[in-house]
Amino acid sequence: MDHFRDKVSIVTGGASGIGRALGEELAHRGAIVMLADRNAQLLSEVGDPIAENRGNVETTSLDVSDFDAVKKMIKDYHEKHSRLDFIFNNAGIAAGGEVRDCSIDDWRDVLDVNLRGVVNGIACAYPLMVQQGFGHIVNTASIEGLVPFPGAASYVASKFGIVGLSNALRIEAADLGVKVSVVCPGYIKTPIFHTSKMIKIDRQKMLESLPDRLGITPEKCASIILRGVERNKAIIVVTAFARLLWMLQRISPNFMLWFMRKKLQKSRKEVRIED
Repeated sequence: MDHFRDKVSIVTGGASGIGRALGEELAHRGAIVMLADRNAQLLSEVGDPIAENRGNVETTSLDVSDFDAVKKMIKDYHEKHSRLDFIFNNAGIAAGGEVRDCSIDDWRDVLDVNLRGVVNGIACAYPLMVQQGFGHIVNTASIEGLVPFPGAASYVASKFGIVGLSNALRIEAADLGVKVSVVCPGYIKTPIFHTSKMIKIDRQKMLESLPDRLGITPEKCASIILRGVERNKAIIVVTAFARLLWMLQRISPNFMLWFMRKKLQKSRKEVRIED
């Protein structure tokens, strides 16, 4: 608990899913929390109950792909508290569908939020942390940033980018007093599966195909993430099945290519919508 008590923290994508759970858990542990999200209505539904339970929380509407807006939010929050201990670059979206069916706008939407959003958060928070001599940057990627999943190439590309960026920054930041971790969750039961754009995919059949027993709640995920942050882990892989997939990927990349091809062939028969 003491690791986060009175620590100034920012969580992007804080209105739902993992971001919301992180905000609630950080506040419960005594952190000073800023929840940022582009969904202002959902933000109020998160922030108000936390404040009512004596949590120290603020909320702000924010599009993480807007560099100027991110810079202003982080600068103002840092000046208000004279420090910034944690930033959780967590905002993310997805678009399900094969590459042959995706438009350039689909690619832009996902990469702008997922990858550019993380870059913007780092570009604004990291110099402040270097200057103050401490801080921890936590970037949310995915198991799909470690293992190539078919049917969501833009998402996979963004998450692989976040993993590479985080690992490179961790090396640079180590001697400057700043810590960097990347989170790679497996199946977390969040609204992203219900709200993401689906391109020639039957959403209901896709949801039915998700193995419920392999998933965990956002609250459990947040607890695992914060435990990994406390330990300054470089890569925080969440769920046992995700760790298994990552292990198999490292042991035999060719096996995983074969396995994912079989998965895609099955998916095409079950959830794909043809013209």
